[in-house]
Amino acid sequence: MDMDVRKLNKFTSCGGCTAKLPQGMLKDVISKIPVFSDENLLVGFDTSDDGAVYKLSDDLAIIQTLDFFPPMVDDPYLFGKIAAANALSDIYAMGGKVKLALNIVCFPEEDDPAMLGAVLLGGGEKVMEAGGVLCGGHSISDKEVKYGLSVTGVVHPDRIMYNNRCQIGDKIILTKPLGVGMITAAYRLGEASQESYNQAVRSMQTLNRYAFEIAEKYDIHSCTDVTGFGFLGHLNEMVTPRYSIAVDSAKVRYIPEAMRLAESYLLTGGGQKNRNFLGNKVRFEGVPEPLQEILFDPQTSGGLLISVSEVDAPELLKELESLELTPCLVGEVRDPADRNIVVY
Repeated sequence: MDMDVRKLNKFTSCGGCTAKLPQGMLKDVISKIPVFSDENLLVGFDTSDDGAVYKLSDDLAIIQTLDFFPPMVDDPYLFGKIAAANALSDIYAMGGKVKLALNIVCFPEEDDPAMLGAVLLGGGEKVMEAGGVLCGGHSISDKEVKYGLSVTGVVHPDRIMYNNRCQIGDKIILTKPLGVGMITAAYRLGEASQESYNQAVRSMQTLNRYAFEIAEKYDIHSCTDVTGFGFLGHLNEMVTPRYSIAVDSAKVRYIPEAMRLAESYLLTGGGQKNRNFLGNKVRFEGVPEPLQEILFDPQTSGGLLISVSEVDAPELLKELESLELTPCLVGEVRDPADRNIVVY
C-alpha cells in the first residue's frame, strides 16, 4: 500500500478490546436500563452473554451483536480483518451462523480515504469468509479511527449456546492461545519481537467459525469467547451459584513471549482493570504473578471457551488441534466453592 500505515493509530491511546470499559462500571450502568419483557427475547443483557437472541418461530431465532474499537495494529487492511473477526465471533459463541453485517466507522475526514478503504476491504473479506453478506453501515467523522460491525446471525432456538449452562464434570477447552493484548501493546513500543507479533496477528484474524463447527459435533453445554475482559473475566461469566470452575494454570497455552513481557511488567491497563474487578471472585493457589497477568490480559478476537462433557473432551481437543491454534484443556466444572474460579 502507498499510504503511510504508521498513521492509522497515531492518536490511539489503547486499541482493540483493551479499549473496553471496566466490567464493574458497565454492570453499574447496565443496571439503570429498563427491564424489557418479551417472551420471545431468549437472551438479553442480564447474563452478560455474547449477543441478544430473539425467537421468530419455533425453529428460527436471530442473534444480534455489535462490536467496534480503535486499532491495535498499524496496517489498515489487517485492522479491518481483525475487527471484523472479533465482531463475528459473538455469533459463533452463541451457536449461530452469520447472515448479515453492517459497518460501523469512525474516521478523521482530513485523513487519507485510501486508508479507510483498506480497513473496509479487510472487514468485508472476513464477512465473506464467514458466509455472510455485508450490506451497508454508518460512518461519522472522529479524531480517532474506530471500526467494527453490527452482525445478525441465525440459530435454532434449541441449539443456542448460552454462556452459563455448564454441567458439573464438564471440561473447559480454550481454542486460541492467550497473550495477544500484551504482545500487540509491547510491539507498538518496540518491546516485542516480530515473531510474537506475527503469532498474535495470525490468531486475531482467524475466525472462530472453524473451532465452533468442530465443537458443535460434540456434547457441548456452554460457550463464550475471550475478549477484553480476559480469560478469567469471561470464564467468570460462565459461572453460576450452581458450580465453580477450577483451572490448571500449567495447561493454559499462551504466546511464549508474553511470559517475558509479564515478568518485565510490560502489562496493559485493561489487564489491571480486569484484576481489580475479579479480586474477590478468583483464588490463586501457587500461581506465579506473571502467569496471573497473562490470565487477566485483555484479548482481541480471542478464542472460544467451551464447556464440554468429560467423555467428549479428549476427542474434541484432538480435532481442534488440526486448526493449529494451540487449543488446550484448561480446567473443569466442579461443585460450588468459596470463589467462582480457583486457579492452581
